[in-house]
Amino acid sequence: MNRFEKRFLMKAIRLAGENIQHGNGGPFGAVIVKNGKIIATGCNHVTTAMDPTAHAEIVAIRNACKKLNDFQLTGCELYSSCEPCPMCLGAIYWARPDRFYFAASKKDAANAGFDDSLIYEEIGLPPSERRIPGIQKPQEEALKVFKIWNQLEKKTEY
Repeated sequence: MNRFEKRFLMKAIRLAGENIQHGNGGPFGAVIVKNGKIIATGCNHVTTAMDPTAHAEIVAIRNACKKLNDFQLTGCELYSSCEPCPMCLGAIYWARPDRFYFAASKKDAANAGFDDSLIYEEIGLPPSERRIPGIQKPQEEALKVFKIWNQLEKKTEY
């Protein structure tokens, strides 16, 4: 289909509103569409699931992949009530939908107390200089694993 349909974006926004009305988590909703039909939805459940990765887009991607029995969402579109955070944006790229649409911007989210600007700034820094430092240690063993992977004849690349 690959064309914007307002009804799907409105569904994502309704899910976000219902999520907070029911006390299930933050004000975020997402819908995944294939061939003009909703195949999966997701809402933010970070605080209720005690899972910092339970963002609406992540939940929707997980649900869609299970439904399609595939780890990629080729031929799908994602509709989100808000511009995806860096984690969700990464998940979207890994899932490979054809495109995504969003309503509120990351600035709107920041104004509501969901500010991702620190993460965007941190990504550009060397890992050891981030607020949560990343320290690389000897990697010889890790490189061996990649060598084994690269030599596999039967593997599912992603």
